[in-house]
Formats: sequence, structure tokens, C-alpha cells
Amino acid sequence: MIKLSHRFAIFNFERMITRIMNKKILAWGLAASLSISSLLQVPVWAASQTTETATVIHSANLRSQPSLSGSHIRYLNTGEQITIMDQVNKYWYKVKDTNGVTGYVTTSSSYISTTYKPPSVQLAPAVAAQKVIDAGMKYLGTPYQFGSSRYDTNTFDCSDFVRQAFSDSLKLSLPFDSRSQGAFVQTVGKTTTDWHRLKPGDIMFFMSYKGSKASAYDGIDKSQQTITHDVIYLGNGKILHTYSVASGGVRISDIAGTAWEYRFLFGGSAY
Repeated sequence: MIKLSHRFAIFNFERMITRIMNKKILAWGLAASLSISSLLQVPVWAASQTTETATVIHSANLRSQPSLSGSHIRYLNTGEQITIMDQVNKYWYKVKDTNGVTGYVTTSSSYISTTYKPPSVQLAPAVAAQKVIDAGMKYLGTPYQFGSSRYDTNTFDCSDFVRQAFSDSLKLSLPFDSRSQGAFVQTVGKTTTDWHRLKPGDIMFFMSYKGSKASAYDGIDKSQQTITHDVIYLGNGKILHTYSVASGGVRISDIAGTAWEYRFLFGGSAY
């Protein structure tokens, strides 16, 4: 039996998603009334032939439509296996349960564990990487805020920034925090502990700061360290990230011979 308080939490989360979608729909409608060229800028979610089995990690509402106006079908139970049939927009999956019942559920990684890729990331790797980098670069100078809101772009912390760049460019919804993003990248494919082997657009993950010299990290088993920071690799030994108010927000930093090199744990592609 799902606790009433948890059901309220699920309802509130979905209500927040609906408010965001309604605002976007209104903005798109206004843009369309101004010119047909602006309408062409609206993201189009083509139907995908790809399906994937996903796991429910927290009970979630299964609805008849991809919005709160869709009637409640039932609660998906923790640990239940479902099949993702399509991602109808940034916030909702169309899914099917083991009994063949179809419905819609939030795309949030807090509720569904999946590596599902919407059609927009089925691109040549170099093309996808450049899209991610271009999306991230437009936020240069955006102020840093620890625990920043995941629903606006006024401020970022490290994982919020990385998540936004991938969302803007590929419509790929990464988990909310750096540790979960690290786990996600590890499920996608091969990772490396040698940053020289990374490709532009890869995500890099780091441990806590111990000092500015390499000797400060001697004897540390990095495989046992907790992720505390992540960045987008630009290539040529440079990273795009945000990590403190004093640093000036989103910025480009060098890796070689710095604490970033000594703190590096692993990196890899998210798509």
C-alpha cells in the first residue's frame, strides 16, 4: 500500500511538470502568431521505433494521457518492469506494463531508471558532441548556486549545468545530481580513467578537493572515491563547467597540471 504522503509527492511533481509544459505551449503559440519562421523553431519529437525495458525505482502514476488531465490508471510499483514505447515530449514517456496496459509516466530519473535515447540523440557522435558543447557555451558566465533549481537557467551548480546542456541540445534528460549522472554514463558504455582518451562532449567526474599538488592525492584509491563534481570535456585539455561563486559561474578551465587533473575519477559519453 502506497502511503498517502508519497502519493501527494507524486501528484505535486506531476503538477509542476504540467505547469512548465503549459507555459511552453503558451510561448510557442505566441511565437507562431508572430511569424511562420518562429514556428519552425519548435522542437519536434518524431516517433521512435526504439523500445527499452525500464525499472520503476519509486512508485509513479500511470496516466491515460501525457499530462495531469490524463486519468489515473494505476500506480507503477517500485521494482516493476515496464517497456518504454516512445518519449512524447521532454517530460513524459509512453509505456506498457507486463500485462500489456499502456499509459504515460514522467521521464524523471527519480522515478524511472532507463538509458532510453530519444530520436534526437541518434546522431553521428561528433555532431551530437558539438551540439552539447554549443548548448553549454551559451551559458558562459551564468552565476553559480549550489543546489540550483533544475527548472530554470538563472543559476547552475555543476550537475545542473551539465544536465541543461544535454537537455537543450539533445533533449536527453540526465539525472539531477553528479553521482547519478556518473552512474548513468557508466551504464551507457565504456568509460576511462585517462582523461587524454576522452572525446569532446564527454562528461568527466571528479572527487573532492584535497589540495593543489599531485602529492595531495598520493595513495588515494580513486575507485572508492565519491563523485563531487562533473564537467563537459571540450577537447585539447579544456573543460566547461561551474563550481563556485568566486570562480565567476560557468567557465572554461584547463586540466593538465591542475587540481582538476589530480581529482579526475573517470569520464565517458552519455549517449
